[in-house]
Amino acid sequence: MAIKNALLVDDSKVARFALSKLLESRDMHVNMAGSAEEALDFLDNNEHPDVIFMDHLMPGMNGVEATKAIKSNPNTASIPIIMCTSQKSSSFTKEAKNFGVYNILTKPTQPEGLGLVLEQLASDVKSGTLPLSPLSESGLDDLAVGTAESDSLEMSAEPSDLEAALNGKKASNTVPLTSDLIEQIARSAAHGQVNNNLHELLSSLFDEQFENLKRALDESRGKQESIIEERLGAMSAMLEERTRHLRDDVAAEVNLSLGRELADLKKDLSRNSGFTANHMAELKDHITSVQTIDTEFWQTLQSEAIQQAHEISRETAEDIAQRTIDLFVAQQRSASSRIYTVGLAVSLGVFSLGIAWLAGLFG
Repeated sequence: MAIKNALLVDDSKVARFALSKLLESRDMHVNMAGSAEEALDFLDNNEHPDVIFMDHLMPGMNGVEATKAIKSNPNTASIPIIMCTSQKSSSFTKEAKNFGVYNILTKPTQPEGLGLVLEQLASDVKSGTLPLSPLSESGLDDLAVGTAESDSLEMSAEPSDLEAALNGKKASNTVPLTSDLIEQIARSAAHGQVNNNLHELLSSLFDEQFENLKRALDESRGKQESIIEERLGAMSAMLEERTRHLRDDVAAEVNLSLGRELADLKKDLSRNSGFTANHMAELKDHITSVQTIDTEFWQTLQSEAIQQAHEISRETAEDIAQRTIDLFVAQQRSASSRIYTVGLAVSLGVFSLGIAWLAGLFG
């Protein structure tokens, strides 16, 4: 499985920005959280990343406590955690790995060191050899208070042992508190406190400088955009002005050319506007031939019209006569039919009376 998604947990905006750029340059998708609490909330509500880059010292829940919470949760215990810290001792690295940290990345982060850590992580993930060390409560406590640098000191954390040492009694497996030892412990505690305070001050300073730099970049970008817009407007106006002049020049040239052509055409027409005697004679002959043709045409048309009128009159008269004859014949046929009907009726009546008389006679 390739390492493509990372969760970056750091309270410093500058540190988050710097490390995110290094990770994005390696084609990784980066989600960021400004505190350990925010990181735990992200893990509860989003898809789990392939790796977590955890800052060591943060206000509120520090990186050690956040790592303990992540490793104690079965849903997130398998996510490899790389702790980002300024401590470089071998004892710190050993104790960090004892409570579940995969590797240590020294601040400020260098591209070479980040590349080596990521390559080792990818190799272990591919081969399935990720270390699964159980949590060490003592290691967590030591890392949380910053006592890992004093790896030569071995003290009992039991109050009874401490009281016994203060009372001058020797207890088993304890170191007597000498003035050198107390001075050494005080220096270690002061050194840890100074480191914490210095880390907070540097983070605050870096954040302030980052905001100032971002504001300056935004202002510079705004000024550059306004300058570019101004220059583009000037270039557009200049182009419009040159285009307008060019349009006027082209229109003037076209008008001049058309004027010349019209003048030449006018001259040609003026030279050819008069008719000569030959032209007049040709025109007279043409008109005469046209009149002759028109006269012949009208005479022919008139004779044809008269002939068609005669034919139409004859056909109409014949049609009327035929209809009159047909009507007369029909009337004659109708009268004969009525006479025949009356005769038949009379015959039938006489026949009926005869039958009736005969019936009475022989009855």
